[in-house]
Amino acid sequence: MDYYDEHFVLNNTSEESGDSDFEMDGFMSPCVRELSNDLHRIFIPIVYGIIFFLGVVGNGLVVLVMGYQKKIKTMTDKYRLHLSVADLLLVLTLPFWAVDAASTWYFGKFLCVSVHVIYTLNVYSSVLILAFISLDRYLAVVRATNSQAMRKLLADKVIYVGVWLPALLLTVPDLVFAQVRESVDSGMRFNNGADPREAMDSRLICERIYPQGSGIIWMAVFRFQHILVGFVLPGLVIFTCYCIIIMKLSQGSKGQVLKRKALKTTVILILCFFCCWLPYCLGIFVDTLIQLEVLSSGCTLDHWVQNWMSITEALAYFHCCLNPILYAFLGVKFKKSAKNALKNGSKSSQKNLMTKKRGPISSVSESESSSVLSS
Repeated sequence: MDYYDEHFVLNNTSEESGDSDFEMDGFMSPCVRELSNDLHRIFIPIVYGIIFFLGVVGNGLVVLVMGYQKKIKTMTDKYRLHLSVADLLLVLTLPFWAVDAASTWYFGKFLCVSVHVIYTLNVYSSVLILAFISLDRYLAVVRATNSQAMRKLLADKVIYVGVWLPALLLTVPDLVFAQVRESVDSGMRFNNGADPREAMDSRLICERIYPQGSGIIWMAVFRFQHILVGFVLPGLVIFTCYCIIIMKLSQGSKGQVLKRKALKTTVILILCFFCCWLPYCLGIFVDTLIQLEVLSSGCTLDHWVQNWMSITEALAYFHCCLNPILYAFLGVKFKKSAKNALKNGSKSSQKNLMTKKRGPISSVSESESSSVLSS
């Protein structure tokens, strides 16, 4: 299932459509879906399952390690914690989409709306957090002498108003339009001259259903909103901040080598995000132009765009797994914190086990046990 193909479906026909409507409801060009049907039912569930496993383990580890940190976190660590939470929310929705792609939507309207809301919340919050990270890096490098108070304000308070509140408001269309309805599977193959009416499969799908007659307009508005608010505007902030930072670092003043090392992980994080999401955004942009008849559509072009969106959608979701990977290979402080968290967890479990075996012990013996465990 291509998410935007389902998510921005057009309500061109009603459930009581007759034979004349049948020709318009997905069967105008059956060759568009013939190959992508197997892609949806096999490729997407497998890839989503892999992303779900890696995303839960990786982002869960980031959240757990940062929770064990007793020292005050850096500003960047705070942003990355927000980012890991957002990514964790997204990967938790992937099993639902995997089952939907492989078979049908079994989970009812409540989960349909919830999954859409969580998806939208993550998409916008992730890129906005990355913009905040870039702004924080700009303040730390370019305005290092007098930016601490501003950075603390942004990381502790403004992020909720500038990231999570807008992302939450942008989920309102999901609350209004997301529904479960019965639909025919337009990806069926029609062989040996079989009647399409006899060959079609009926399934439940979870999608946005827009008002009839203006569905194409609603679809275009929300797609362009996603590209503009969720990609272009934050991208301009990221691009501007890093261009200024590069100019500052190129001056070669004392101490810049350390700043370059501090920026390495964040820069790669930003690049990975755009490498993952840019192909998908280009795909939905081209598909929207086709829907609006700005670009002439044909079987070959439609087929190519649909498959492009299916593949790049999985690539876009894969960015949820990249943050913990980048931490593990590039974040020296994070690796140290992870080791400390594992040690603390091991010590706590050993201490609890010893307490259960010995029962109540005196304060002197408890102190000795703590000394042994800490040595």
